[in-house]
Amino acid sequence: MSVRSAFRTLLIRAALTLFAMPTLYLVAALVGAALPSGRAAQAPDHRIALVAGPIHYDLLLPLDPETRARFGWLARSGIPLDHPDARWLVVGWGARAFYTTAGTYSDVQASAVWRGLTGDSSVMHVSLAGDLDGIRHQVLPLDREQYQALTSAIIDRFSEGAETRALPVPGFHDYDRFYPAKDRFDLFRTCNVWIGSVLRSADVRFGRWTPLPVSVRLSAWLWTPGFSRHAVVSPGPASLPRAVAD
Repeated sequence: MSVRSAFRTLLIRAALTLFAMPTLYLVAALVGAALPSGRAAQAPDHRIALVAGPIHYDLLLPLDPETRARFGWLARSGIPLDHPDARWLVVGWGARAFYTTAGTYSDVQASAVWRGLTGDSSVMHVSLAGDLDGIRHQVLPLDREQYQALTSAIIDRFSEGAETRALPVPGFHDYDRFYPAKDRFDLFRTCNVWIGSVLRSADVRFGRWTPLPVSVRLSAWLWTPGFSRHAVVSPGPASLPRAVAD
């Protein structure tokens, strides 16, 4: 085989590999969403919501007295849980370098993306939302046992002592904060994997691996009895805090 032929073969193999890797990742993401764990809610009496951006899901907890009591420690770091217009506690998890700089996607640096893909420390992001009218969201019903387990699972994902040390980085608004979190972020443990993980920790029936937004949507559609999707076109999750901004 000539040098030219060997080089051409090498290029073809490299191209096929580059094509195959994201394809296999997508297939695995769909299969993971279709393989459930957990159980259906028994006599559901709580409703939580999922809200998606282009690449990221947030989990919304109703700001009822029970939730305010469980997360009351957030008020010490500046989250105004008693805001009269607040209806939901918005919680997300992600890569520190990416999450804390992404006011908009144009703000993200290539180095932050690379760290997110290869491994970065993680943070929790907490904010508030008002009424979800006009916001695309998905509603999941939970029973009391599942909801209590879910709030415990979320609290457990904060690093020890996080309630007294929000990170000294600017949030996106006056009423959101970043906190150090457990576990590292990488290509196989994404913000959307975190959504599935905390839901399964609460014995909520959900896909076993949900790395992409499509994985979360598919899993919620397949495995959540009583699941409802309020498909109203909106600017996306960044608009949520404006409901309590004034």
